[in-house]
Amino acid sequence: MNNQPLLEVRNLKVEIPTRKGTLIALEDVSFSLNPGEILGVVGESGAGKSMVGNSIIGLLGKPAHITHGEILLEGKRIDNLSDDEMEKIRGKSIGAIFQDPLTSLNPLFTIGDQIIETIRIHSDLSEKEARERAIRLLEATGVPAADKRMDNYPHQFSGGMRQRVVIALALSADPKLIIADEPTTALDVSVQAQIIELLKKLCEENGTAVILVTHDMGVIAETADRVAVMYAGRLAEIGPMEEMIHDAEHPYTIGLMGSIPKIGDEQDRLSQIPGAMPHLSEVPSGCAFHPRCPLAEEKCIRERPGLQPCGNKLVACWKAGRRNKQMRFPQEPFTIRAPEDMPKC
Repeated sequence: MNNQPLLEVRNLKVEIPTRKGTLIALEDVSFSLNPGEILGVVGESGAGKSMVGNSIIGLLGKPAHITHGEILLEGKRIDNLSDDEMEKIRGKSIGAIFQDPLTSLNPLFTIGDQIIETIRIHSDLSEKEARERAIRLLEATGVPAADKRMDNYPHQFSGGMRQRVVIALALSADPKLIIADEPTTALDVSVQAQIIELLKKLCEENGTAVILVTHDMGVIAETADRVAVMYAGRLAEIGPMEEMIHDAEHPYTIGLMGSIPKIGDEQDRLSQIPGAMPHLSEVPSGCAFHPRCPLAEEKCIRERPGLQPCGNKLVACWKAGRRNKQMRFPQEPFTIRAPEDMPKC
């Protein structure tokens, strides 16, 4: 039996040269993904979540580039392939669902033409067979009257409908890995549930693996097998979904989980992590989270912690396994201004 991971990311480092110096967008990021597994990647804006996905699929915008580490797909290194070689992998072995469907679809072609072209490039299906498959994919993602809407252009769809088309496009070549960057952002709750079920079905039936980048912890709790928490371009904590939600170790993870409103909780204030994610040019020494951490000590300021085993999780914190389980961030007022307080137009 082959126990080799489908995807391995080893000590990945991405740098962005600028006039004022080199920015480190990702540093020492390592994880693996097995066939059929869903890895949720969470963190605030600027944490590096999308950068990880773009590095894997070979779509880093210049001047960003990988300076260290390896990315292996089915045991074969792909981070050093040429653009032509990556084009053969992108779409067939690795599918992508991008956050903004407007930038993912060509406005000059019908959505049917775009899906059919992708199917035919990566398969031996005829034009008729590819069209039939495209219709089935659109139906599976919840596009009504799919056979007729095949001949519509992207501007004739709403934002949510365009996102469903992008998801169908990503699934068109039966990829082994799907990188989904906020795939349900533009969708209402009922369609979110439908897309989540579709992704889970793909994983169970086809062994497709998914990297799910999202801010929605509800989607993570419903979908992911494991969760990776990122902060300032580094992994803060990674482990099984249930343990990450109910028994997190890293103070940042605890803060993220504590900021989620709970049904039945009578608190009149929401817990909030003080401060903000640092800019890439201002990442502090030691643990990048120490300026916002209520447990920070002198060692946290001086030395950067690496990922250390803590039960079934890996945690980048000097206090992993011995932190205060009852740690809480300050509760900040959460109020909605009355209409009379709103600025006048």
